[in-house]
Amino acid sequence: MTLKVGVIGTGGIFKGAHLPGWLSHKEVEIVAFCDAFKASAEAAAKDFPDAKVYDDYRELIADPSIDIVGISTPNLYHSEIAIAALQKGKHVFCEKPDAVNPVEAQKMADVAKASGKLLMAMRNNRFSEEAKFAKRIIEQGQLGDLYMGRCGWIRRRGIPGRGGWFTTKELSGGGPLIDLGVHMIDMAMWLSGNPKPVTVTGSTYRKFADRPDASGLIPAGTFDVEDLAAGFIRFDNGASLQIEFSWASNIEEEKKFLEWRGTEGGFSLVNDKLSLFTENEGVLIDQKPNFPVAAIPQHTANIQHFVECVLGRETPIITPDHGVDMIKILSAIYESAELGREIRL
Repeated sequence: MTLKVGVIGTGGIFKGAHLPGWLSHKEVEIVAFCDAFKASAEAAAKDFPDAKVYDDYRELIADPSIDIVGISTPNLYHSEIAIAALQKGKHVFCEKPDAVNPVEAQKMADVAKASGKLLMAMRNNRFSEEAKFAKRIIEQGQLGDLYMGRCGWIRRRGIPGRGGWFTTKELSGGGPLIDLGVHMIDMAMWLSGNPKPVTVTGSTYRKFADRPDASGLIPAGTFDVEDLAAGFIRFDNGASLQIEFSWASNIEEEKKFLEWRGTEGGFSLVNDKLSLFTENEGVLIDQKPNFPVAAIPQHTANIQHFVECVLGRETPIITPDHGVDMIKILSAIYESAELGREIRL
C-alpha cells in the first residue's frame, strides 16, 4: 500500500525536516504541494513532475486520492488546516505547536476523534537515543518517583529575524516559549509519564526587540512577542517543573537542558548529552552513557512513526490530548505573565 501525501507549507521547516521524513518511507508518495506563495510550492515540486501544485489548501484537501496532509505553515494556520483536512477524511501530521490557543487545540482533538483519523504533531525530541534510553530506565523504576524537574532552551543571540512570522504574534502566537518551549516541556512531561498540569506561574520579557545587534534582519519589522519566558508548572501527581526559554539574553552560551530528580536517582540532558546520578551501597555514582550516532534524524523518525501508526503497525506515542495540555500550559504562562498571578488550569 502506498500512502499519498499532500503537503501544505513549503518553507524552511518543510525542506529541512518534513520533506526528508516523507521521502524516507518507501510506502509514502508526495502527490501535491501547496503554499500561499505558489512559487514556493512550485519550487518544492520541481523534482516531482507528476505532483499537483496549489496556492489554496482547500483545493488540495478536496482531492479524494490524498490520504495524508502534512502541515508546515506559520503557527496561526495549523488548527484551521488540520480541522478542515480531518473533516475531509485525511490523516494529519502537523508541525509544532499544535495551535496558538487552547480552544483551537481542543477543536483539533475533538475533530480527530470524531473523524476516526490520526492527528499527530511534531515532537521530534522524543526520538533521540538519549531520550528513549531515559524513558526506558524511568519506566523500569530505576529513578524512583520523579518529583522535581527543570528544563529550558536559552540563547545568547538567536532571534529568528525581526519582521518575519516568528516575531509577529498574530501569526506565531508568541516568542521563544511557543517556539522552543514546546520541545523541552513536551519531553519533560513525556519522560515523567504525561502528568496533567494543574497550575502555572509565568513571567515574560521583551528586552531585545529594538536592538539591531540582537534581532539582526529587518530593523523596522514587527516584533511584538517576548524574547524570554520563565515559569513554574505544578502537576496532578505532585511533581513540579521549572522552565526558561529565550531567544536572546546575556548568558555564557546557548544551552538546551532538561533534568528530573527522582527518589532513587536523577538525570540531566544538556545539549543532548545524558548524565545519570544514582547511588549504590551508600556511594554516589555519576554515569555518562555513550550512544551511537542515530541512524536517522529525529524529525524523520517522528514522521516514520506517524506513517507506521497510519498503517496500523505502531501505537501513537504522541496524541492530540498531549497537544491540548501543552497549549493550555503555554497560554496560561502568557496569561500569568500579563496578570501577575498564578493560573489554575
